[in-house]
Amino acid sequence: MVAALDAAGVPFMLTGSLAAAFHGAGRATMDIDLVIDPAPEQLRALVAVLAGTGAYVSAEAAADALANRSMFNVVDTTSGWKADLIVRKTRAFSETEFARRQSADFEGCPLWVASVEDVVLAKLEWAKLGASARQLEDVAALVRIQAGQLDRAYLERWITDLGLATQWAQVAGDARP
Repeated sequence: MVAALDAAGVPFMLTGSLAAAFHGAGRATMDIDLVIDPAPEQLRALVAVLAGTGAYVSAEAAADALANRSMFNVVDTTSGWKADLIVRKTRAFSETEFARRQSADFEGCPLWVASVEDVVLAKLEWAKLGASARQLEDVAALVRIQAGQLDRAYLERWITDLGLATQWAQVAGDARP
């Protein structure tokens, strides 16, 4: 997937459970979450590269995702692994989050990963939307594991701006060192 993104020139970052694992809070997952920020021609190139590898990808779903700033899926037909490709939103937080992505080596693969604070915030947002309790468990684990290194002022700013105080309160007491 990273090779396809690079070949198409699509800026991206790993997020979700694999990004949480990168930052120390690993758990089993069946998909890969990537935020992408493509121009239309880059997206068309990405779809072509992926289709050429035998992966399942819908050009129509990809174009719709770009137009609506939503997501589309790519499935590796050999392994069954699914990648959720999330087109970066245009809101201030999403722009800041993407600008803060970090270059990393993930099991020998160079890629871009969301910062630990941004993984926490994204998981709080998913929890607010009614996603599984695992999101809050991941947040609690990340806060415990990264306690001394978290940018608390950054977290507090975006927790307030994004309306995530309720979700944060659900984990903050248990997660604080």
